[in-house]
Amino acid sequence: MSEHEHKNDENCGDGCGCGHDHEHEEHVFLVTDEEGKEREMVMVYTFESEEQVYAVLLDRNDPEADGVIFRIEEENGEAFLVGIEDDAEWDRVTRIYEEIAQRENQEN
Repeated sequence: MSEHEHKNDENCGDGCGCGHDHEHEEHVFLVTDEEGKEREMVMVYTFESEEQVYAVLLDRNDPEADGVIFRIEEENGEAFLVGIEDDAEWDRVTRIYEEIAQRENQEN
């Protein structure tokens, strides 16, 4: 992950001043699925809930597939993705993301 992470994409636009070219920047991660297969995943969105930051990733080679949500955690100044094991937390963040996606679809 880059040293500069946006916690909410809505705060970042062309004039955000962060120095990143948001039109062409991709955060790509190698994620191993349940079957042990590595997939290239692209971070497409981040959002906050209950003082935690979450990232939505899509399969780089299959962008039509369902996205995957991870929690972003920091340790020693380095950010990493963590799977969500808690059912209540999973239900909460998927509900939030579905609301965000629905709102964005209505705007387009």
